[in-house]
Amino acid sequence: MIYLDNNATSRLDERVLDRMLPYLREDYANASSLQHKMGRHANQAIEEARNTIAKVLQTQPKEIFFTSSATESINMVLRGVFERYQSKGKHIITCQTEHKATLTTCEYLEKKGAKVTYLPVNKSGAIDLDELKNRITAQTILVSLMSVNNETGVIHPIKEIAEICQAKDVLFFCDSTQSIGKQAFDLTTYPIDICCLSAHKFHGPKGIGALFVRRKTKPIQIAPLITGGNQEQALRGGTYNVPSIVGMGTAILHTKEVDYTAIRQLRDYFEDRIQHEIEETIVNAQEAHRICNTSNITFRHVRANEIMTKISDIAVSSGSACVSGSRDSSHVLKAMGLTDEDAFCSLRFSLSKYSTAQEIDQTVEALKTAVSTIRQHSPIWQMYKKGLLG
Repeated sequence: MIYLDNNATSRLDERVLDRMLPYLREDYANASSLQHKMGRHANQAIEEARNTIAKVLQTQPKEIFFTSSATESINMVLRGVFERYQSKGKHIITCQTEHKATLTTCEYLEKKGAKVTYLPVNKSGAIDLDELKNRITAQTILVSLMSVNNETGVIHPIKEIAEICQAKDVLFFCDSTQSIGKQAFDLTTYPIDICCLSAHKFHGPKGIGALFVRRKTKPIQIAPLITGGNQEQALRGGTYNVPSIVGMGTAILHTKEVDYTAIRQLRDYFEDRIQHEIEETIVNAQEAHRICNTSNITFRHVRANEIMTKISDIAVSSGSACVSGSRDSSHVLKAMGLTDEDAFCSLRFSLSKYSTAQEIDQTVEALKTAVSTIRQHSPIWQMYKKGLLG
């Protein structure tokens, strides 16, 4: 298999696995069992991982909280802030191209009385910062915007968004899941109030995430989503997943080694070959400020699911993994102005530090063959070539 679906999940770094194994075999104690040596050792491993994550993100260990995933973190923040800040207001601002974890949770909160503004984007997937400013009111309690779009790789101007929220005295929550390991990211540069990350996006294990909550003079209030013991300062109850927490700490440490320039050059080489060697292909948001590893490409009048059937030895996706079973076209691409037809004909390719030029060349050749074969037998393509379709 050639694996080009790294925005869905990434290959576990061998060094991460090696670091995790002792906590699956020998050091398996409950980290909350501080009465004995094994429990204290497990607890120490958690705090070492917390310290490592804080150091990489340039923040304080007490501001890092472990969760099971970015999806859990998103639910915790949106629901928890809404519960605690209703005395101020019930207005939340997000964007039409956010991850479904955010959009679905906002839809749930609307049923509970929340007023949600869904900012539109232009054809490059960018929001209008002036519109964001104008939509913030005295009743706005939270702005929730991702740093990098998981389908297109479009980067939002997070620093500017955070500064707008600061000036308006509104909390800013950033889903930074697709940023870590793909660009420089530290919380001294970005004055974000709250952000989340997930280890499996940067070569760590699945099932472990983290939430950053900035310590402020006026503490940020988030009602816990999962109650139980006093784990994570009572913000998130439940037995600690020690091996995965250790793995996350190791994985984030190795993100400092990633050569973003090399990945971007490989991505650009891939896009250049596709556009020159396969007719009627469009790189969505090509002119936008994008993360280094992501290409979203429309192969006009060829359905994405047909292409994937023809290139079964290459792992790609037709959108977010979280909605891969949906019959609907991508909400992200439609918000950018693509028709349903073009959205259904789009594939996402996401590279990693393990991707090679040879894999890219093999992928291009496979795509050329697949698209050519499908179009040869497609009445729609023949009609298009005769000028009967737009």
